[in-house]
Formats: sequence, C-alpha cells, structure tokens
Amino acid sequence: MPEAWIIDAVRTPRGRGKKDKGALSGIHPQELLAQTLKQLAARSGVEPQDVEDVVVGCVSQAEEQGANIARNAVLAAGWPLEVTGVTLNRFCGSGAQAVGFAAMGVMSGQQDVVVGGGVESMSRVPMMSDRAGLDGNNPHLRKRVIQVPQGISADLIATLEGFSRDDIDRYAASSQARAARAQEEGRFDRSLFPVIDPETGAVALDRDEHPRPGTTVETLAQLEPAFARLGASPLSAIGMPDRNGMTVDEVALERYPEAGERIDHVHTAGNSSGIVDGAAAVLVASDAYARAHDLKPRARIRAVATAGAEPLIMLTAPTPASQKALAKAGMRASDVDLWEINEAFAAIPLQTMRNLGLDPERVNVNGGAIALGHPLGATGAVLIGTVLDELERQDLATGLVTLCIGGGMGIAVILERI
Repeated sequence: MPEAWIIDAVRTPRGRGKKDKGALSGIHPQELLAQTLKQLAARSGVEPQDVEDVVVGCVSQAEEQGANIARNAVLAAGWPLEVTGVTLNRFCGSGAQAVGFAAMGVMSGQQDVVVGGGVESMSRVPMMSDRAGLDGNNPHLRKRVIQVPQGISADLIATLEGFSRDDIDRYAASSQARAARAQEEGRFDRSLFPVIDPETGAVALDRDEHPRPGTTVETLAQLEPAFARLGASPLSAIGMPDRNGMTVDEVALERYPEAGERIDHVHTAGNSSGIVDGAAAVLVASDAYARAHDLKPRARIRAVATAGAEPLIMLTAPTPASQKALAKAGMRASDVDLWEINEAFAAIPLQTMRNLGLDPERVNVNGGAIALGHPLGATGAVLIGTVLDELERQDLATGLVTLCIGGGMGIAVILERI
C-alpha cells in the first residue's frame, strides 16, 4: 500500500476574530486560503497542476464561506482550472479530517498528490451563521437526543472530573506562557507566512494576534463564568422543547446524576479557546511521487481515527479517538513523543491527559487554542504543522493530534518523521 507522506505544511497567523478589529477581518476567507495554497506550492516545490484535489475543512459554510470555498480558493489562487476542491464539515475536527481524507486518497492508490487543510474567518462569518442551531433544527431528532451548547458540556466534564476553577485557570495561564515563549523563540516561524492585504499589497499580519503574554492565574480568576447564566436558562433558550420548565443545567444533570446537585461553571473567556481567523494547508503525496520528483518528505501519516461519544457531554471523544489511532498504528500512548490536544476548553486536555496517563510536559508544549485561538475549520491542519515543526526542533519522531468535536465526536491523527 502506498504511504502518505507530508511534504510540507503552512498556515496563516491567527488574527483576532472580531469584525473590523482583527488584522485579518478585512480579508475575504477565500483570499486567506488562496494565499495559503500559493505559499504551500512555492515552499514545497510541487507544481499546482499535479495536485489532484484540495480538501478543505470549514465549519460555517454560509455567506462568504459558502459556495464550496475550497474550489473558489483554488481559482482565487490562480491554480490550473483542472485542480478540483471540496469542502467538508466535521465541526472542530474539520481541518484534521481534511488532511486525513487527503492521506486516505493517497494510501488507497487513487491519488498521488492531495492538499488537505482548512479555513475559518470567524470575524466575517460568525458561528451559527448557517442558522442550523445545535442539531439542524430537527424536532424529531430533539425527541430522541438533547444537545446543549459546548460550554455547558465543558463545565459538566470539569464537574465530573473534579477540576476546580483554579485547576482550569492554571492550565490556561500555562498555555499563555508557553505560547509567549514559542513566539519569542520563533518556534512557529517554519509554518507561518505573512498575509498580504490584497487591496493594498501591504502585510496585514505576520504573527499570531490572539495571545496575551503575562496572563496570570490571578488575572484569570477575575473573569466571570461564561456559561452559568445559560445553564440557568430554560431549554427554550437553546431551541429545545420545554420539559416541565427544566433548565439547561437540570437536563444535563438528569443525564449525568453522578455530577451531583449542580454543575460547577468554571470556564470563562480566559480559559476557553479564542475566536480567530486563519487558514492552513498540508501537502500530502505518495512515496512514489515524492521519490520520482526528488521531494524531501517531512513525515508520514501513520493512522487516522474518529470516535463517537454521548452527544450531550459531547467533548469526551479525544480519548477513544486517540486509542483507536494508536491501535491502528500498533502503538501505545507512551510511544508518542509530542501531543497536540486542542484546547477548545481547558477541561478537555486535562481530562484527556488524565485518561491516557500523559506527561503534561509532552502536551501542547507551545501553548494551544486558549492562547493562540481556534479557527474552527482550520485548527486540525494548523496543529499538524505545529507538532511537525516541534518534532523537528526537538529531533523527536512521533506526534499525535486530537480534537474534540461537536455532536459527540473526536478525531486523532498520528504522524511520524521521515
């Protein structure tokens, strides 16, 4: 079976996802992705006409991110008309899944060169722009399955695990400190490229804009819980049918009585992932194509796996997804040198580390989405480049990227340096 080799990975900086305030908010998301594609071709040495497909993750596929943003970004990049593009949505795992599908196409022998990546302009196309709610607004589904906003799920996980507000804030402060150190030492420079404003030709952004260096546990402790008021609201507040006047928290506790009498709302804007704009792309090629074109690969993709979990708690599946990927690769958690566990909320990496017995010094060593931001459809592809850069910097061999996903799913990708 052909091997799927990563030839290169690039990404934009992550800009604050606020309309008219973030440095990338004035740039169309197609242009963000188009510049990423052009950078990938220039850096890798692969001719765009050899790319057989561009697979792109994007969560809010509406307005400027609708109309198959993958194909339109290929056109905006000036790539040959023969190059196709497809856009997918696996919520927060979309970018990782796009790279996974690229690898599957290569490993199946049906394709030789595929780009996998993602894009999300959260300043221009905010979350829920597709007006689909939590579940596509299907009343029949709601009779069978109740889903709640992810912040409620994250606080439920923290309550069940016994993570205190101090635990959560300490993790968040560590993420900020690690990201600040990584920026100071240029650890992101290999993958990053400066985004150009297509209107002026000037550099719009050349470094991640979201981190807040100097963040402390004390400053984080001053922030109000983000989801307590929502938890105390009736189900109708999240579009669910009324259940005898029960609140969102009460429904969650009914499903998980082991959490006790109340949900401890510990997540805030400071210990949850940041809203940002960004794009990333990973070039995947067969080993035969790489050898024939004298390309130097950076890594091979060893395994890709997804896992489902109960949809109300929603965010627990990084553990089973990682376990499935490890089993496919014939590995144990202790065999992995570096982990990237997406910091959608601080409780997620804390729970995953506990479940898998991971050394915190090998997890998110350059910070994560709490400090750097989470451009939903792009994050998985961003993290693949991030862990690869760090493996090379430390001269280590294997990395695992995993993300929690809305609706009760998780994804994991294992890569190994060549």
